[in-house]
Amino acid sequence: MENKRSLIKCSSVDILPGLCLRIPTVGEILEDEQHYYHLVSCLTATPYQCMVQLEDHGIDFTQISDFELFRMLFPAAAREDIRILFGEIDLSDIAQRHNPENGAPSLYSPKNSLTIDELAYGRLAGLLREINGLKRENRRPGNEEARKFLISLERKRQRRSTNKPYEPYLEKLVVALVNRPEFKYNYEQAQRLTICQFHKSLEQIQVSINYENTMAGIYSGNIDVSRIGDRSCLSWLPR
Repeated sequence: MENKRSLIKCSSVDILPGLCLRIPTVGEILEDEQHYYHLVSCLTATPYQCMVQLEDHGIDFTQISDFELFRMLFPAAAREDIRILFGEIDLSDIAQRHNPENGAPSLYSPKNSLTIDELAYGRLAGLLREINGLKRENRRPGNEEARKFLISLERKRQRRSTNKPYEPYLEKLVVALVNRPEFKYNYEQAQRLTICQFHKSLEQIQVSINYENTMAGIYSGNIDVSRIGDRSCLSWLPR
């Protein structure tokens, strides 16, 4: 059985021999938050999240897999600065190919003799979602009309946000948490946490607040315990 080390103890995780995923600190990310989340988005995006861009290239987002999308996006991302996630490895030559041994689609870096197949991609994307507190977005329309309607709505949303400046996400979370009594770190200490440690703390504080609010409602008589469907709110322990 694989001895899986807790991510809150890790500063990096091996994906493949020769490929390691860094778990950056909050402070490192805040140096260029927009770049970091753009890179994470490229590595974890689902076709649903890229429906408009795919449609503009004549691709039906319901007909391709997450891995196929990753194979389209990652080569361009790898030619930019990816050190915050992958350290000093140079993946700028990575490109699509089919594995000569089994014909399976993959990405290959000749410079590093490195192949990223669907299994390695799944591990990479899963870890990135976990350390960044992300959920996989993959809703599917029930029919062609619904598909076109979803694309139309998303296109309008993107047009509205075209000229809007980037809204800091992590910075706002840091400010919010540092000013919560449950969070035991000041600004300097918070920046030394890894992004995984930070998000695990955020999740636990959200669970605790929900628990305390639920208990207050029960004791005041405003909440009927017998009517609570999801009873996880009756414990302050992580789900």
